[in-house]
Parts: sequence; C-alpha cells; structure tokens
Amino acid sequence: MTKKKILVLLVQLLVVNSFSQSNVLVHQSMSEMGIDSAWVYQRIDSIANDGIRQKAFPGCQILVAKNGRIFFHKTYGYHTYDSILPVRKDNLYDFASISKITTALPAIMQLVDQKKIDLHVPMRLYWSDFEGIDKGDLTLQEILAHQAGLYPWIAYWKSTVRQNGHFKWFTFRNDSSARYPYAVAENLFAHKNTRKRVYKAIKEKPLTGNKTYQYSGLAFYLLPSIVEQITNTDFESYLKDNIYAPIGANSLCYRPYRYYPKNEIIPTERDSFFRMRLLHGYVHDEGAALMGGLSSNAGLFGTTEDLAKLMQMYLNGGIYNDKRILSDSVVHLFTQRAFPESDNRRGLGFDKPLLKNKAQGASAPDASANSFGHSGYTGTFAWADPDNGLLFIFMSNRVYPTRKN
Repeated sequence: MTKKKILVLLVQLLVVNSFSQSNVLVHQSMSEMGIDSAWVYQRIDSIANDGIRQKAFPGCQILVAKNGRIFFHKTYGYHTYDSILPVRKDNLYDFASISKITTALPAIMQLVDQKKIDLHVPMRLYWSDFEGIDKGDLTLQEILAHQAGLYPWIAYWKSTVRQNGHFKWFTFRNDSSARYPYAVAENLFAHKNTRKRVYKAIKEKPLTGNKTYQYSGLAFYLLPSIVEQITNTDFESYLKDNIYAPIGANSLCYRPYRYYPKNEIIPTERDSFFRMRLLHGYVHDEGAALMGGLSSNAGLFGTTEDLAKLMQMYLNGGIYNDKRILSDSVVHLFTQRAFPESDNRRGLGFDKPLLKNKAQGASAPDASANSFGHSGYTGTFAWADPDNGLLFIFMSNRVYPTRKN
C-alpha cells in the first residue's frame, strides 16, 4: 500500500509545466520544474517513514522522473533493522519479478524486431521439449500475456528435500565442482542436472485448460535458453552487450556477489524453509535459485537509477543515449494490452492498469491506460506512464527478515 500511496500522490501532483522528453535521464531540481519541493518531500517522507516505522520494510529507495528529468531520488532507512548500514543510492536490489521485463523480455523484443522470433507460431518451434505435448501449440503472445493456460507456479525446491526437511543426498554440496556448478545460496551448490529437472517439471505440469488471464512464471525459466539458442550467445553476455552497456546501465547483473561487496547489496530474506540462511546477493526466488540465479522469472540485481535508464528507454520508444535499442513499434506492441477482449489487462510481459476497479490495482487510479510496468515479490515496483511522461520506481526489501512480516 505504501508504494501505491506514493504513486497516487505523484500522478496527481505532476500537472506541471510541460518539458520536451529527454533522450537520456538527467537530474533537475523541483524548483526549476515549478514543483513545490517542501510539500513533495513532506508527503513522500511521511509515507516512506511510516512504512519503516510499521516494519513493512527496513529501508527503501524512491526515484521519480518527469519527461526524462529525475527530480526526486531519495533513500530511507537501513539495509536491515539493526540500523547499521543506511540505504545508499548506489546499493543493489534484488529486482524479483521486475526481472521479467528487464532480462529476457527486451532480448525477445529485439529478436522480434530482427524477425528472428514470431510471436504467433507454435512454442514447440522454439522449445523442442514441447513437441507432441499439450504445450506445443502455445504461442509466445499467449505466454507473455499470461493467457496460455500455463500453471501459475511450481515449488521446484520441494523435490530436493526429504520429508524430514533434509536435502536429498545428490541435490546439493557445500562446495562448487563440475558436478555441482550452480550456486543457490552462499556455500550451497546444486547438481548439474538441476536445470534439466526444472525444465522437466514445466514440461510435465498439465495446462489449466483455461485460456483466460492467469499469471504464470513458468515460461520465464525457458526464455533465457531460447535467446541463447537463437543468438548463439551466452544469455548474460547478450544482455550486457545489446541492452545494458549501450544505455549505461552497468550495474544490472545476475549473481552480484561476484562483483560487489555485501555492504553494497541489500539483503532479502532469512530463508527458514529451504536454504536455511540469509539471502544476500543471491536471488530470493527459489526456482530462479535452482537455475543458478540465472532466470528471467527472477534473478536480476541492480541500482534504482540503472533500472530507471532501462524503463526510460521504453518510455522513449526504444532509444536511450542516442542509441536505438528497440523499434518504437515493438515497444508499442509489447506495452499495449494483448487480449483486452478477454478482460486481460496485461501487455506482453508488462503489467498494466486494471480494466475495471482501477483503485484496487497495483498502479495509481490516475495512471493512464497506456502506462506499464511490473512489481516484484521482494518489495519492488517500476511503472512508466507515457501519457504523463512519468517514471516511478520504488525499491525495498520488504521480505526482510521474513515474508511473514
């Protein structure tokens, strides 16, 4: 509710002098934009600090831009409730499901631009394991709009533990090796066949039989491999070379423990049922963890400002820093509702405002029908509104120390 209150406030507030949209994000003071800074700070501060006081999250970060101008970027609270490390603007967050629109999705959008992917052909052409089964005729359009009839989710991790809660003997080791290459948490490595087991579970999970909107992350475990097969390029390298580096979003990465000290990464949860340790620099999502942290369902980390660059690229119609990343037409295609006639609010990969009862949705009631974004389970939210030129990002670790708070 906290992030929604802030977004409602900002959408209502930003009826200000119009500026031409910038190709690249720049910082500008509120006074230069004709905004009452004292009023804005007081209102947002009160909401953010109330969230911390009620222990909805130990700390958070908020960024707001209007027409390519960042006029509000502030941190609140601490990494954890011990109040030792204050949240800084250069800290990295676990994006959780925002990974869906920041990893495989822009890669697929590029491949659609290049006519290497067709959203309307059977999925079996891209994922051969679906040949001859119920999922073979699904299309990427249906899948990305969450209207393919895929099961919502699978608790993959449960197949790795015995009834007494201990790991099955072959599943994990405390040290990495050729047989156990995938880091799922600090000092915990999964067997080399783990990804194949995830793929097998998705293959064998029956369809729901209902071609209406139902959120599912299953296919997002497959998309990185599909991108690799089509591009003949390592997925991480493809994203870095074709998406992140050209726009200067250099902090966006998987498995940040390889590059950053812990004091620069916001921890998420003390896992008390699977990995049995603090998740700090390792992806929170259990399924993505079993993929070694490399998934488009979850797994991306980065700073709020670098996430803003990617979202602003979408707002700019696919261009940022004078570099054309995507065509304007493919951005429009993916950010518009794919099946509105089926009462499905979703774009292709992107979330959208509710079709009815907008006040009950994740976005503000005043957000335009053309707005788009995504939320994440760990307490993350990114939303862009082209009609208002507005970009809003809220980052927190609301699952610390537990998702049960």
